This record gives sequence, C-alpha cells and structure tokens, in this order.
Amino acid sequence: MDFTSIVGLIAGLGLIIFGIVYDPSSGIAMSTLINFINYPSMAITFGGAIAATLIAFPISYFKGMPKHMKIIVQKNKYNPQKYIATIVDFAQEARRKGLLSLEEKASQEEDAFLRESIMLVVDAIDPTKVKQMLENELDNLEDRHSHVWQFYEKFSTFGPAFGMIGTLIGLINMLANMDMSAEGGATKMAQGMSTALITTFYGSMLSNLVLTPLAHKLHMRHDEEMVCKEIVMEGVISIQAGDNPKHIEERLNSFLCESKRGNEKEKEKGEAASSQKKPEKGKKAS
Repeated sequence: MDFTSIVGLIAGLGLIIFGIVYDPSSGIAMSTLINFINYPSMAITFGGAIAATLIAFPISYFKGMPKHMKIIVQKNKYNPQKYIATIVDFAQEARRKGLLSLEEKASQEEDAFLRESIMLVVDAIDPTKVKQMLENELDNLEDRHSHVWQFYEKFSTFGPAFGMIGTLIGLINMLANMDMSAEGGATKMAQGMSTALITTFYGSMLSNLVLTPLAHKLHMRHDEEMVCKEIVMEGVISIQAGDNPKHIEERLNSFLCESKRGNEKEKEKGEAASSQKKPEKGKKAS
C-alpha cells in the first residue's frame, strides 16, 4: 500500500483545522469550527461542482472513482528493472532455442501487454506491423488514461468557480437585506460577509487539497506504466531482430534515469561479491 496520499490528505486537513481553531492569545478553541460549517454553502459548492462535472462527463467516470482511489493508494506495481530483466531473459531464451520456444514462457506472464507482445513475435508477424500494432496499443492506452485525469482536473476547476458563485449569492442577499439603521446592523453585515466567503473556502479546499492532487497522482501512475510498456515494446522488437541480449539490456536501461541505473548496477555488484565470498568461507571452515 502507498499511504502517502492518505497521509497527505489527513495532514492537509489537520493543518487547516489547526489554523482555524488556534488563537495565539487564548490557545485552541474548537468552537470556532462551527463558523466554518454552513450547509447551504456546501450544497452550492460541492453540489454545483458535481452537477457541472456530470454535464461535462458521462456517469461512468463517477462510477470509476472507487477504482481510481484503489490505483492511488496501491503500491506501484510497474517496476522497470523487473521488466528489463524479463525481456533480457526472453532474449537469451530466443537466442538459445529460437523464437518459437518463447510461447510457453510467455503464457506464464501476468502482464497481458507483455504476453501479447511476445506472442506477436512467436507468430512471425512482420516487424513493421508489430511495431505499428504496439504503438497503436500504447496510443489508445494513453488516450483512455488521459480522459480519467482530465476528469479530475476539470472537476477541480468547477470547485472554486461554484465557490465564487456561492460568495456572490451570499453578498447579494446580504446587501439586499442590509439595514445599517437597525440595531445590530453592522454585526449582521459582518456575519453575512463571513457566510458569503465560506463557499470560496470550500471550493479552494476541494480543488487544491483533493481533486488536483488526485489528478496529478493518476497522471504519475500512468507515466510509470507507460515507461514499462515502452520498455516491453522496444525489447520485443529487439528480440525479433535477433539482437544480442546484452545490447538489448543496455538499450532498455536508457529508459531509466541515471540514479536508477546506478543503483541497479551497484546491487548486481553486491550480489556478485557476496556469491564470491561464500566459497572462501567454506575453505576456512574446512
């Protein structure tokens, strides 16, 4: 599980509440939270944002929100180094036994894109067509995923917009009913101004603490998946071309940043060094 999103949301809400209830002169006063609870303002801001998003997007996007939340809180399952190792393993197998030997090995893979890509090579489809088919698959994937994060981005723009609408409604009502000559007129005006501004607060919080971060996290998850799928595409094409497995590994490592490549090499060196030390310990024991 990736708890960073949950921790960030809880921390953000906690800091906002702390800023509301803390008074430097008197300390923490939880009663001030009541001033920030206004049901008509919630209806205008949250209800209005949802209604506008329903106009812009089909209901299926709302039904998919639990699935999107699951993607956000789950640990990233796309590990580029693991995909590179798998592709190199396929390349070595193809070099030893031929491309047809990859069929059984590919059927055991959980990743559907990797499995189907290898099967295209096994079926001896023209390399140009293989590349075109895989590129089309990636383009369609990006198109589907982009609609999801655009849904949250658009949702986040409606929040502050309806917050401003709620503020205008509150100001109009306040000015229409204002009577400064009456007793307590100034106090009522101040209370009306406070209520009018709450909708802007709700809209800003909905956009900046919830929806915009969700859109960014989904975009990031998409980028992580796309890197792995591009590695698969490049690796499969190289296997079909009969390239050397070592050369394929070096080419696929170019998809990773320098720090990740360095960490992976250090890990391999450490494993090699530990395997060399084990026989030496055996000699000392004898």
